[in-house]
Amino acid sequence: MKKLIALIAMFGALALVPGCGGCGSTFVAAKIVQMVFASDRDGNQEVYIMNVDGTGQTNLTNNANYDSRPAISPDGTKVAFESFRDGSPSDIEIYIMNADGTGQTRLTTQDDDDRMPAFNHDGTKIVFHSFRNGTSNQIWIMNVDGTGQMNLSNNASNDSRPAFNHDGTKIAFQSDRDGDSEVYVMNVDGTGQMNVTNNAAQDDKPYFSPDGSKIAFTSFRDGDGEVYVMNADGTMQTRLTTNAAFDEDPAFSPDGLTIAFATERDDNSQIYIMNADGTGKMRLTNNANFDRHPAFPLK
Repeated sequence: MKKLIALIAMFGALALVPGCGGCGSTFVAAKIVQMVFASDRDGNQEVYIMNVDGTGQTNLTNNANYDSRPAISPDGTKVAFESFRDGSPSDIEIYIMNADGTGQTRLTTQDDDDRMPAFNHDGTKIVFHSFRNGTSNQIWIMNVDGTGQMNLSNNASNDSRPAFNHDGTKIAFQSDRDGDSEVYVMNVDGTGQMNVTNNAAQDDKPYFSPDGSKIAFTSFRDGDGEVYVMNADGTMQTRLTTNAAFDEDPAFSPDGLTIAFATERDDNSQIYIMNADGTGKMRLTNNANFDRHPAFPLK
């Protein structure tokens, strides 16, 4: 009941959505909340938007080249993404557009890859990773108009896949500086870089909960990719998915009650959603091609 009240207070109109067969639970979905994702259903990777119940799936980029890894601004009006429309696949750049697909504008202009953008809590900053030093990926930050680009991680190893917390003071990212991919957290100015997973297997793709207390991530510690959640300091690491297929790319909804993720349990990658405790898994996309990289607004 408390979850339902919280959702009503935050979003107003709601729909009770049944869990998938055998999942043993249901969850409450706010229809007006939207998420972005990537799909190759039109012959190449494009950025899409849809409602949290899976309706209204719409191609936003409509470009002949690769467009992927979208992020949606906290107010839902802008979408950042990566594209190689202005160069080769070895020169991916960050773009931004309106949430209806208009006004597609290039933000980075480097010769090497700039990838995986994510908005901060007020939509004024974008964090991303870049290979512009020619030796390793690093975490960079810029203003939402592309100005003020600055290296935050400054490490000899690969640092990638950054994500802001709820108030813009912390950034989670993945790094291989300890010999395998681990989840790290640092302050927004690049100080205080700390390994929070410390596992012998690959841990990556972190995503903060809306209140900043949790981090969802992907781990291979069980032999295949699974979705985990932990406290922001790395304690209480808990497995949420238990499928033999690859589960990855977790993303908290703005209310923190559900997590979207990509899974290959249906023979190709599709977007699912579940309660934040791992119950009530339900498929949102049903496409013959792949759908992946879901992202919600950070609120």
